[in-house]
Amino acid sequence: MKQEKWQSLLGLANRAGKLVTGEELVIKEIQKNRAKLVLLAQDAGKNTKKSIIDKSAFYHVPVKLVSDRYTLGKSIGKEARVVVAVTDTGFSEKLQSELDQIQWG
Repeated sequence: MKQEKWQSLLGLANRAGKLVTGEELVIKEIQKNRAKLVLLAQDAGKNTKKSIIDKSAFYHVPVKLVSDRYTLGKSIGKEARVVVAVTDTGFSEKLQSELDQIQWG
């Protein structure tokens, strides 16, 4: 199975140390205005989705939904991940443009 371009970019951002994973850590990055983009798995729990989306909206951080937690985790070489924050402007802009081209089911 071919890896999507956004997944490769996310893996690169992770290796560059420009990602934060986990709901609490992502919310802290959003509040400190360090998160440039939040990626949220479509299969995240209802409370997690609401918490992340509300906090991101309040601090004007874009949120992009990705297919599922396993795809998100695999992209960064880890187990399932529900939410990831990108802390680098360059990576976030490129990821947004890649994700905007994808139609999720």
